[in-house]
Amino acid sequence: MQSEPISILQLSTADSCFDDRLTELLAWENVSDQKVEQIVGDILAAVRQRGDQALIEFTNRFDARDVGDVRELEIPPDVVSEALAGLPAAERDALDLAAERIRRYHQHQKQASWHYREEDGTLLGQQITALDRVGIYVPGGKASYPSSVLMNALPARVAGVNEIIMVVPAPGGELNPLVLAAAAIAGVDRLFTLGGAQAIGALAYGTETVPRVDKIVGPGNIFVATAKRAVFGAVGLDMVAGPSEILVVCDGQTNPDWIAMDLFSQAEHDEEAQAILISPDMDFLEQVKTSIGKLLPTMERASIIRASLERRGALIAVADMTDALALINRIAPEHLELSVASPEDWLPGIRHAGAIFMGRYTAEAVGDYCAGPNHVLPTSMTARFSSPLGVYDFQKRSSLIMCSAEGASTLGKTASVLARGESLTAHARSAEYRIKS
Repeated sequence: MQSEPISILQLSTADSCFDDRLTELLAWENVSDQKVEQIVGDILAAVRQRGDQALIEFTNRFDARDVGDVRELEIPPDVVSEALAGLPAAERDALDLAAERIRRYHQHQKQASWHYREEDGTLLGQQITALDRVGIYVPGGKASYPSSVLMNALPARVAGVNEIIMVVPAPGGELNPLVLAAAAIAGVDRLFTLGGAQAIGALAYGTETVPRVDKIVGPGNIFVATAKRAVFGAVGLDMVAGPSEILVVCDGQTNPDWIAMDLFSQAEHDEEAQAILISPDMDFLEQVKTSIGKLLPTMERASIIRASLERRGALIAVADMTDALALINRIAPEHLELSVASPEDWLPGIRHAGAIFMGRYTAEAVGDYCAGPNHVLPTSMTARFSSPLGVYDFQKRSSLIMCSAEGASTLGKTASVLARGESLTAHARSAEYRIKS
């Protein structure tokens, strides 16, 4: 069955206008809409001022619910446990296996405190401590994401966070049992059926029922992203995430159906998701386009995939693989698939990518669920300066300084000179008091 031909952008780095067209394709600003900012600002102000009552009002309005008491928004622990116990064996086994792989991978990220002593006995070092309480936001609008529960909560548990508060929207009061089961497996302490900007406000400021957290992690829609940016400072953030992205680089030797489906795997998230294919083989690009047309009618979310590919997708011809490498670093993709021979040879040249999937047999989809590394990744070119969510996002570092008498005297002389150079006399005299006469 062949669908209506898809209109996907085709570019070549040899085109004179390529740079401008690529810049336009990549442009996406997740909090630029003033109307969204105003709505979010009003919601946050209401939550800060009226607490639980505001949460009830916004939940009823936006999630089509009929909540009368804020206690209805919290899922009791026994309900969470029952959801896990009631899962079919195949789903329980899949969640358990994914959780174990995610937990094991993140255990390698744990940092230890350290210190050393200088010859005069002065001690310098770093103490690692976990955050006290974190909030994890799990999307729950167009789809349910039990995988996001595992990816957000398990690194926090490995880091040693004392308390994990989870929020997830439940439109119409419905919540996927898999989401509850994942919360049980990941060790979530409290779970609230809250979504949108009001959920972010509750976690950032606290209400009579929802405790204030130290950091909020997890992706969401434009209202969630806008709210996260607005509350930064009152609370820590992992990142402000945009739509999902995939950049596939292929030498033309992979089955074109595989590549088409890899592009679909991100395009099906939502209409703003971005899927781009780069290849030096023009014939292969046409083969993938044919595969897209052939496979699209078989997809349950075909209309979303089509909209995503036509709005933000692209097939890009490059001169050679060196040309492709330059594009990778310019695009700085969330997900990068290297569907090429000897993908390890590419790694030294790749500076900007959230997660790198290497080889023809490594579908990005396994990273979303069960490979082990985190699927909460930097989007919208932010991989230029940020990293995947990990244990390090749930730990803090405190510097350790303990001067011996001799060290205080030696360092005090240097500090005194520099402090007086800055006209900070109290600084200088504080250090000078410790200088041996």
